[in-house]
Amino acid sequence: MSLRLEMLQVARLAPTVLGEEASDLIADFVFSQAHSDGGFCDRDGDPDLYYTSFAIDALTALQKDLPQEGLKAFLSRQLGGLDELDFVHLCCLARSASALNEPFSRVELAALFDRIETYRTPDGGYNQSPDNETGSAYACFLAYGAYSDHRLPVPREEAIAGCLDSLQSGTGAWANDVELPVPNIPATAAAVTLSRNLRLAIPNETPEWILNSLHPTGGFLPFPMAPLPDLLSTAVALHALDGLQISFGEKKERILDFVDSLWTAAGGFHGNWEDDDLDIEYTYYGLLALGHLAL
Repeated sequence: MSLRLEMLQVARLAPTVLGEEASDLIADFVFSQAHSDGGFCDRDGDPDLYYTSFAIDALTALQKDLPQEGLKAFLSRQLGGLDELDFVHLCCLARSASALNEPFSRVELAALFDRIETYRTPDGGYNQSPDNETGSAYACFLAYGAYSDHRLPVPREEAIAGCLDSLQSGTGAWANDVELPVPNIPATAAAVTLSRNLRLAIPNETPEWILNSLHPTGGFLPFPMAPLPDLLSTAVALHALDGLQISFGEKKERILDFVDSLWTAAGGFHGNWEDDDLDIEYTYYGLLALGHLAL
């Protein structure tokens, strides 16, 4: 199963917690971020592949029909300018294209993945920054996800294992890259998901390290000593724990209270308590978190 579908399976359960009225408000918010050119908007109101990928998955989780015609036109235009896209947007293009009823041709996909491969690093991983010598957990997660969304094997997938190994902290957690070797929840969650899919050993200490990142208020801190928990870290921490088959049942109520504190009647989610804006990315992470809390 692709990484995208794995998460969507869970996010689809969010409406059972939200109820019909709140679910419709969230869908209305996502649709309100649609741009006339077929994509969905970033926080500045400009159409963006990154936010479009989250809009697609949020609407799919809510079982709403995607505007297929507009999306296909938008994504096709992006496909025509691959050299202008950075690594993250290339992977978002692949992810978004996997949701189309009329997929890209093999030739078009080959050109897309050829561009993604230009971000391969000498240590066998991927890095979102060009010409980097070492990979990052985030980039490896995105690249693997892009291939798996199209049921394609990652070239030299065994080499990703070496990259991930270099990012382990020795405490059961992972750093995102060797340049800033700080263990954190997003990198650890990405590494856990990749390790499960690549059938790599996961340290026995990993579940405890993740659980120790839970703030008393119910959200997960992105890294030790972070000032505030956030919604992204909370969603991916829950996803990692569920993938490791670790129960967090006795903590569900306070986690649910935290997620609820970031939702508004406007339909969107804030990223944390100091975030004044709403956007599609955090709205999707809200759905993912609620899906896990519905289990």
